[in-house]
Amino acid sequence: MVAAKVAVTIEEDLLREVDRWVAAGDYPNRSRAVQAGLRALKDSRGRRRRLLRELAKLDPREEQALSEEMLRAAVPPPPY
Repeated sequence: MVAAKVAVTIEEDLLREVDRWVAAGDYPNRSRAVQAGLRALKDSRGRRRRLLRELAKLDPREEQALSEEMLRAAVPPPPY
């Protein structure tokens, strides 16, 4: 994969944390740590978009009816 060099500004406390990850051997260098973070963010946003698309397909009335049906099945009627 072709890589491009960019300059970014990072808060000092976050940079110290990245440096700790590198020192601990979690990442070979800062660039790889930042790349991993960006990939994780990209994946998370993709999952969120897919979830929102699936949620938009749901019918709230149907979901309400299903949950009430499951609740009735899970809770026995009181003895009289």
